[in-house]
Amino acid sequence: MADYEFPVDRTGILNFAAALGERNRIYWDEAFAKATPLGGVIAPPTFAVSSALWNPSYGLRGIRQIPERPEPAPERAPAAASTTKSGGGDSSRLLHGEQRFEYHQPLRPGMRLAAQTRAGRSWQKDGKRGGTLRFSESITEYRDERGELIVTATSVGIITEKAVQG
Repeated sequence: MADYEFPVDRTGILNFAAALGERNRIYWDEAFAKATPLGGVIAPPTFAVSSALWNPSYGLRGIRQIPERPEPAPERAPAAASTTKSGGGDSSRLLHGEQRFEYHQPLRPGMRLAAQTRAGRSWQKDGKRGGTLRFSESITEYRDERGELIVTATSVGIITEKAVQG
């Protein structure tokens, strides 16, 4: 069973390519794209990352994270305070380490992909300023309506033992 569905449409592809400053016509010009070996408009290589907006569990979904109730202001803020709160949790020790995409088929307008995420490998290393670094992979498979694998996305998150001090 899928965690969520990800509809791929031409407007999403066009907006994503424009945000990247991408000028390749294969992402928006149907006549040009039909004349290529790919035979039609496709999405840019990192487009699958935009599926997060369709994931109801994605912690940064939406324009801005507003806490349910305001936290009391500290009496005195530390000089180097950098504890960003997002999605209800402290993200000051969380880093995005890597993102990979393996395309089994091109992403095309009109696809409706079922996304399913599972845990991958995990490991740790000693860090210099943040203590022990814990790495963990999250693997998302995107399948089309026929169940065929279209894209495999692997994300590596890193949690530091302690907040890095400047």
